Parts: sequence; C-alpha cells; structure tokens
Amino acid sequence: MSVPSWRDWLFSVKAFIAAIMALFIALSLDLPRPYWAMAAVYVVANPLAGATSSKALYRALGTLIGACASVIFVPLLVNAPELLSVVVALWTGTLLFIAMLDRTSRSYVFMLAAYSLPLIALPTVGSPETVFDVALARSEEIIIGIVCASVVSSIIFPSSVGTVLGRRISSWLDDAGTWADEILRGEGAAPATPLKRQKLAADVSGLDLVISQLKYDAGSRDIVRHSRELRGRLLMLLPLFSSLADRLHALKAGEKPLPQELVTVLNEVADWLGQGGRGKADDTADALSRKIEELQQNDLDLGWDDLVRSSALARLKEIVDLWQDCLTLRDQIVSGQQVGAWRPAFRHRNVVGHSRHYDYAMLAFSAGAVVVGIAVACFFWIYSGWEDGAGFVTMAAVACSFFASLDRPAPFITSMFIWSAMSLVIACLYIFAILPSISGFEMLVLVFAPPFLVMGLLIPRPQTNLLAMLLAVNGATFIALQDRYTADFASFTNSAIAALAGIGFALVWTLVTRPFGSELTAWRLVRAGWTDLAETAAGIRRADHERLSGRILDRLGQLVPRLAGIEDRELRKVDGYADVRLGFNVLMLQKERVQLNSAAAASVSEVLIGVSDFYRSRLKAKRAIDPSDELRVSIDRGLEAVAQNRRELGRASLDALVGLRRALFPHAEPPASWQPPISDTSQPLPIAAE
Repeated sequence: MSVPSWRDWLFSVKAFIAAIMALFIALSLDLPRPYWAMAAVYVVANPLAGATSSKALYRALGTLIGACASVIFVPLLVNAPELLSVVVALWTGTLLFIAMLDRTSRSYVFMLAAYSLPLIALPTVGSPETVFDVALARSEEIIIGIVCASVVSSIIFPSSVGTVLGRRISSWLDDAGTWADEILRGEGAAPATPLKRQKLAADVSGLDLVISQLKYDAGSRDIVRHSRELRGRLLMLLPLFSSLADRLHALKAGEKPLPQELVTVLNEVADWLGQGGRGKADDTADALSRKIEELQQNDLDLGWDDLVRSSALARLKEIVDLWQDCLTLRDQIVSGQQVGAWRPAFRHRNVVGHSRHYDYAMLAFSAGAVVVGIAVACFFWIYSGWEDGAGFVTMAAVACSFFASLDRPAPFITSMFIWSAMSLVIACLYIFAILPSISGFEMLVLVFAPPFLVMGLLIPRPQTNLLAMLLAVNGATFIALQDRYTADFASFTNSAIAALAGIGFALVWTLVTRPFGSELTAWRLVRAGWTDLAETAAGIRRADHERLSGRILDRLGQLVPRLAGIEDRELRKVDGYADVRLGFNVLMLQKERVQLNSAAAASVSEVLIGVSDFYRSRLKAKRAIDPSDELRVSIDRGLEAVAQNRRELGRASLDALVGLRRALFPHAEPPASWQPPISDTSQPLPIAAE
C-alpha cells in the first residue's frame, strides 16, 4: 500500500472535523443517539465537494423515506410480526432493485431508503409507540451529520469534481493515444483488440457516476452537458480505433505496400494522438483533416484494396474530428465553466446514445435473494425469541444490501465481518478502558483523533473505501457515545454478538444462494449481445442505431472487468469491439438497402438473414462458434451485386459489406472474383459503416 498523500491527510482531517462538529451539535441538542450524527459524516464523506453534497442530499432523502415507512408500517403491522417481516423484506429488496438500475449518485436514495426501514423499524417492535420518536431522532441526527460534512467539504480547501474529471479524461486519452500509436505505426499487428485496450470501455462507463455529481459542484454545474457529450465521444472513439486497426492490418497484410502519402498522414496523426492528455485543441486537426480528404479524393478506384483503404481513411478522418472534440470538451470541463458556444468538429450524426444494458433477471434474482434472506432472518428472530434479534436482522439486511450488485458478494461480506469485528474491539477498548478515564469534550476529541484519522486515510482509496467507511461507521455506532457515560459489558457483548451473527448469516446465505461467480454474468452479457445482433440483422431493431450502440458498448464496459478474472476459453475469444462494428454495419445495410436496385437489395437481404442465423446458431450452441463459409460467400455475392448498382447510393452499402466481411472473416482471403465497380466517390462514407 502506498504512503498516504497530502490530499489523503487533508480529506481525513476534514472528515474528522465534520464528525466532531456533528457530535458536538447532537450532544448540545440533547438528541438521544448523537453517535448517529458522527457516523453519518463518514457515510457521506468524499474527497470531492460535489460528491459529498450529492451523497448528503440523497442520504437525507433516503433516510426520510425509510423513516416515514417505519412510522407507517410498525403501528399498522406490529401485531402481525410475520407479515411485518415480509413487508420489511419486500421493501428492502424492491428499493434495492431500483437502486441497482440507477448507476448515478441518485441510486443512493433508494439504497438508503431500502435499509433505513429495518434499521429504524425493527428495534422498535417491542415498543411501537416510540417509532415516531426514533424515526424523528434518526432523521435529525443524520441531517446534522450530512450538513456538517457538506459544509466542511465545501469551505475547507474544496476539491472540484470537474478538476478530477479532467485528470481522469487526460489519463484516458493517454491510454487511448498509446493504443492509437500502436495501430498507426504497427507493422501488421493482429486486428483483434487486446483485453487491456477493451478495458478503456469500462473506464468510460465508470464516468457516469462522476458526471452525475457535477451538478452538485458549485464550480462545475455549467459543464454537465459538455461532460455527457465528451463521454459519448470517448465511447465512439473505441470502435473506430478497432475498425481502423482492422483495415490497416488488412492493407499491410496484402502484397502491395502502403502508399507513401498514406504512411506520412498516418505518422502525423500518430504524433498528434500520441500526445494523449497532453494534447491541445488547435489547428492541427483541421490540417490533418484536409490531408485525409485529399487522399480520399485521389482514391477513385473501387477494387477490394481500394475499398479497404477508403474505409480506413474514413475512419481516420472521424477519429481526428472526435479527438479534437474530446480535447476542446476536456479543456472546458477543467475550466469549470462554458467558454462561449461549443461547436463540434464531429457532426456526422449524434454520438452514442444514453441506452444502457440491464440484466433484469440477474438483478431481480439478486434482490430476491436479499428479500428471502431478510425474511428468513426475521422468522428466526421471531421464533427464537432472541432479545437482541433486531440487531441481528438489521446487520444481515445491511450486509446483503451493500454487496447485492456484485457477482461474488461473499469475499466482501467476509471482509465486512473481519472489519466489523475490528471495530468492535476498538469500541470495547474505548468504552471500558479509555472513556472512563477522561472528562470534557476536548479530551474526547483527543482520544478519538488517532483511530478516526487513520480510518479517514483509507476512505479515498477505491480498494478500501467501502470497508474503511464501514469500520468508521461501526466504530462510532458501537461506541454509542451519549451525553453521560453509561456502559454495561453484558449489553455490549450481546449487541456485538448480534451484529457479527447478522453479518455471518448474510455470508452463509450468500454462499448458499449465489455460489456462482463472474462467469455466469459474463456469459449472459455475451449472449445478450448476440441476441441484439441477431434481432437487428433480422430487421426487428433496424431503427435502433444509437440505442443499440449504447447497449453494446455498455455491455462491453460490464464484460471486460469480468473477463480479467476468469479463464473460460470461449469467453476469451470475444472481441467486443468487433461486435460493435458488426452492429453498425448491419444497421447501415438495413438503412441503405431500400436505395438499391431489386437484385442488390435481395442480395443484401440474404446477407442480413445469414448474419441473423449465425448469431442465433451461437445462441443455440451457447458458445462462440465460427461463421460458416456460406455466409462469407453470401457477403461476397452481395459485394458484387451492390457493385453493379452504379449511380444509386451503393457506396455506403459497399463499405458496410466490407466492414461486415472484415468483422466476421478477418483472416479470409479477399473476394476472388472481385470486379472494380462504380467510380462515383463524391459522397463521403457514413460513420455507421465500421
């Protein structure tokens, strides 16, 4: 583990100051559970001011919703404990399902509302007349904590979300620029996309959460739209890079060397893209675009190599335009405000839409497992008559809810058990050894500082964020600080046993109900992509261009991290970018075939039927089987038929068929009977033909 930076120390100190402020205010107001206010600070604490504000707002809303539900359900169902248990379980699982559907910071509302109900309702079932007071007190104390966290984060050296987003974008551009350099200067490198390059899609998909926090950052509210435009362009770059790599590989594998003027332009573009996040938005893009356009105008023949070269130039031009847009958008995001009207260089069509892929069945299964688990825990509490069973059920609900969206929750719940046990040890030490020997709030601050400052250092680190937050929250909660010292070892021990038993139950329940890992989810993602492509080729989703591309790239972002941790040979064959390119080409053929003559349109329809049948055969075989030679022959016949279309808009269809052939048969020989067709190249190639 690396040494904490000064930013980590600054965040930890700010979080501790906010926590102490919240505790002091709650004690001064004589609230019944002031430690809730302190714990709330560490729940919402984030190094970024905007992220803290958004999380604070959503935690407040979630807590209020859960508190209102408690006030309604407990008096109504307290005499029917089994029914109340079912209601609590269904409430938690339903809101958890909604939270998993929302990948923005807004999901925190539903997550908090989900487990706030058992946290407030279950401890009051023995005295239902107190549920309103408990709900009100928890709401007040939580709001005090989040207000203190937001104020301190915004006033003391605030860190802008926009600045951090700018750094992440620059880092992404560095990685993408390195890949571009490999493509443009590489000598016949394999056209398949390496896993480390596919991970770029996962990095872009992860920007959703950061972008959703921008509107809560006072200095970045004006650039939310620009950030969404940037995310779409970053995603669009990835299949274009993959397509360009494929075309250049095909050209370099041929008998003829690349024309010198093309090599020169490729090197110049490589120099510009190779600057990555250090690049500047300037006139370089315009100069490169003019040179590419000159090469396109000189490329009048339409033999196989000519079509492949023309397709490569079209992709190169689009990459240059998109890269220029990314640089200008990044600069405006870093500036924290809009600098005049932004005019995109890439204007062929809208960038990737906002559609996302959701595996509703898996999400419902995960939420359903939580529902049944909470119900089982409640019934065990009811029929065992366990006095501290409420703590057992609430910790089980929290543990199940926190990690429900993961493929393998068990390792994380195990870590939660260990860290919670550590926090209980710390709480025991404070309650029975340290607190009895001190007096005054100043001394309390002094003795709390060491452990909470250390825990605060771990929260900014992604690998320890959640568990460090749980350690801080559990530590504050288990100490259960009041305005006067009261400690009972038997009561503390019983509560500790209930808490650990609840987490242990969640672990066992998860191992029983979700024994599978990432492989099942990965295969479901792959098969969902095959289904999309089969239906698109069959014409079911012919007008679904942006939604389809958005879903495919979103699936890729979900799939890549899972591929890194599994050894399935069939899954290793999957190149997500090839599927994206193929989907774009299919959509272009669906759009353009109405412009063709009857013979060419019939030939294209035959190709589309073959593509649909191919992906349906993969779905039936449940593995990545190779396409048949019959499909390749069908594509070649389509090329010849469209080539005879002459003055109709056959060029876009030709380019789409070239892309389709390269995506499905990257190692096949060029069409043997290819006849150079039309010479009308006045129309630019649409981007959809990848």
